[in-house]
Amino acid sequence: MSRIGRMSIAIPAGVTYTVGEDNTVTVKGPKGELTQKFHPNMTIKEEAGHLHVERPDDEKENKALHGLTRALLHNMIVGVTTGFEKKLEIVGVGYRAVKQGKVLQLYLGHSLVAGQPQTKYTMEEPAGITFEVPNPNTIIVKGADKQRVGQIAAQIRAKRPPEPYHGKGVKYSDEEIRRKAGKTGK
Repeated sequence: MSRIGRMSIAIPAGVTYTVGEDNTVTVKGPKGELTQKFHPNMTIKEEAGHLHVERPDDEKENKALHGLTRALLHNMIVGVTTGFEKKLEIVGVGYRAVKQGKVLQLYLGHSLVAGQPQTKYTMEEPAGITFEVPNPNTIIVKGADKQRVGQIAAQIRAKRPPEPYHGKGVKYSDEEIRRKAGKTGK
């Protein structure tokens, strides 16, 4: 049996859930509400304040879905109670982030003509996601949905991924950049 799939999920105080038709689960908590549709083969049951995910048989597909369903359900419960966050760092001379209202502006060194000011990228906060800019070189993406937080952080990083020679660009705070040696003189 799947080691992850057979683990139970504790339901914290203040969190409610409903299992609707077609295995659609809605979880409500202090940080928001999340809804996800799961595969119809998986059965979600509550026993003594804990959720359990069960599968009908030991076929390969059902084994894979068992752990996946449990992990996604756990992420939903953690998301509506504590939330998720991704921290990004901006490295480079003149590179910075500014938040004005609900708009994040990124100045990442691109310019159309030499001597002109930097081009700025703007991103509006999507529903359920918030940006924090504690200093001009740090961006924190927060939200209840782990997948959306990761996707938005990846979109910000894609504006200027870190390069291997000087390390300039946007990187995750825990990301290690493999540095390359530059040209060597004669």
